[in-house]
Amino acid sequence: MTGEQLGTAETTTDTDTDTDTATYVYAVSRRLDPAALSGLAGLAEGFPVRTLPLGPLTAVVQHVPAAEFTQDAWQQRLSDRAELERCARAHHEVVTAAAACGPTVPLALATLYRGDERAQQALGADQDRFATALARIEGHAEWGVKVSLPASAPEPPRTGSPQSSGGPSGGAGRAYLERKRGLHRARDQHHDRALQTAEDIDAALTRLATATRRLRPHTQDMTGERHRLQVLNAAYLVTTVREKELLDEVETLRHRTGAEVEVSGPWVPYSFVGEV
Repeated sequence: MTGEQLGTAETTTDTDTDTDTATYVYAVSRRLDPAALSGLAGLAEGFPVRTLPLGPLTAVVQHVPAAEFTQDAWQQRLSDRAELERCARAHHEVVTAAAACGPTVPLALATLYRGDERAQQALGADQDRFATALARIEGHAEWGVKVSLPASAPEPPRTGSPQSSGGPSGGAGRAYLERKRGLHRARDQHHDRALQTAEDIDAALTRLATATRRLRPHTQDMTGERHRLQVLNAAYLVTTVREKELLDEVETLRHRTGAEVEVSGPWVPYSFVGEV
């Protein structure tokens, strides 16, 4: 899940001590069947995931225990990888269910307000921006593409012998330096080719997309793949009618470039709802 979301979160640190619950907001939709939210657990047991009217729009919300969703409590969740993943999955599950009914703007994880009325006021002030974002993403989905290549070029074969480079004295040294220069040149050329491959793949997929967003490639520490280098990490906003065309193009690019091209989707357009 990537991208910036609309709306301004208001943490429960400002909640009155007499208030038992806060209002957690998952998303804003144009049209939504409340039945689509039935049975979703969300982030808090015992409180149903439900709709909240925002004029012509609809927010997807849930009451949560205020004491368990303070700023300090969220900081603890963020530092606990397992708990953070649980919250992110629960949030995404609700957003995905809402998006199945029509265009949906997901809000950032931990978007909270002191109550329904305050949520309606704050989100209602952003109605025009939400409407613009919903119009932008309607009929579209987000597709993620990551491109990886070998981290280094194959070592050139050793040719000749030290003596052939200038006799017994100094020949081995010159051969060693020449080989080092060759390795540097090969590494630079490999790096340039990898970057060019990333640009070529991005250009080909951009032609099929309504909008694109380049993200920072994952480092080898993040991927855990020491022998491969990620050269492209991008998101593409694609109309549903062009999804097959996108997948066919990815397959063609794999064969043509020899790169490892990982594609994921379709996703709710997290990366594109903030660009209004």
